[in-house]
Parts: sequence; structure tokens; C-alpha cells
Amino acid sequence: MITYYILIGIIAYLLGSISFSIIFGKKFAGIDVREKGSKNAGSTNVLRTVGKKAAILTLFCDILKGVIAVLIAYVFGLFIEGINRALLLQIAGIFVVIGHSFPIFFHFKGGKGVATSLGVLLMINWQIGLICLVFAILIMILTKIVSLGSIMAAVLFPVLTIFIQQNYLVPNSNYVVFGILLATYVVFLHRTNIQRILEGKENKLSFNKTKLN
Repeated sequence: MITYYILIGIIAYLLGSISFSIIFGKKFAGIDVREKGSKNAGSTNVLRTVGKKAAILTLFCDILKGVIAVLIAYVFGLFIEGINRALLLQIAGIFVVIGHSFPIFFHFKGGKGVATSLGVLLMINWQIGLICLVFAILIMILTKIVSLGSIMAAVLFPVLTIFIQQNYLVPNSNYVVFGILLATYVVFLHRTNIQRILEGKENKLSFNKTKLN
């Protein structure tokens, strides 16, 4: 049985390793976004260094990676008798985010997994996913700091799993542990952002200064 869990982990990791920020950065501007701006392979840095169109495409595709990884795990679990489908989804969710952060196709240097985590959340529990999304957007609007909204939404996720018990794709009581693991991972990847926020040096987002290509 463990072979199935490993297989899903590998599939999710490889899917996560498709770094759309790097792909679109090279396609739209001929640059490696990991060498420009904040040097992060994420949609925010794509927005700053490449433009709105590439950033929107990157955001959409990164979210889609999380959605597809969980969907593959869900469908896979339907055909394996006796398998823990909730655990299967959680493994897919964790490893697609790890793949995004440490992509094997791009020398293990990727993004911080926020958009892909959102895709995972929306699939595992659409209600929690939407609450975290709205919360993150509100924080970003109020502070103009994308990383702060991402960090706070990540922390909110495991808290919500304690109080919201409905609308899970596969009902299970262990999503609190999954939420803590995913939140801890995302916050850890933002450790330099946290330091800059505390020092008042974190970049603020301004759409007026971004390119239109």
C-alpha cells in the first residue's frame, strides 16, 4: 500500500516542479526571474520584473498545479481499495508545494509555494480555501505587502481546520496536522520576508509601476 502513497508523492512533486514563473519569464521577457527583482520564482516577482500578463498566467498556472495534484490523488484513490484517501490528498498537497519550491527541472530553485498551496486548499476544502484567499487579499490591500498576506493566510489555514468540519473533498479529522505542516513550510520559506517586515524593509506592491506587456 505504501507504494501508492510514494507514487502519488512523486507525481505531485514532478507536477510542482514545472516552474511557470521561469517559463513565462523567459517567454515574455527573455529573463530568468530568479536573477531579477526579489529573485523569487513566483508571480509577484514576475509582476515586478516581466509584467501583468505574465504574472496573471503564472498565478493561474501555479494555482492549477495544486488543483491538479489533489485531483489526481483523489481519482487515484477511488480505484484502490482500502487506501486512506485523505492521506493520499495530503501527500499530494505537500509534495506539489515542495516541487514548486525545489523544482527538479530548474536546479531545485523555485518559489515559495503560496499560489500552489491555494490550489491545494481550494480542492481539499473550497470554503477554507476561499476564506484564506479573501483574508490574504484584505491584508495585501491594507498593507500592500504580498508576503504578509501570504504568511497570515498560511497561519490561518490550520486554525480554520479546527473549526470548520464540513466541505472537505474527503472528510477526515487529521487535516489539522496537515494544515500545521503546510503552514509551517510556507512560513519557513518566507523567513527572509519576515525579517524584512520586522525591519520595515519589505517591498510594497505598486501596480502603477508594473509593465503592461
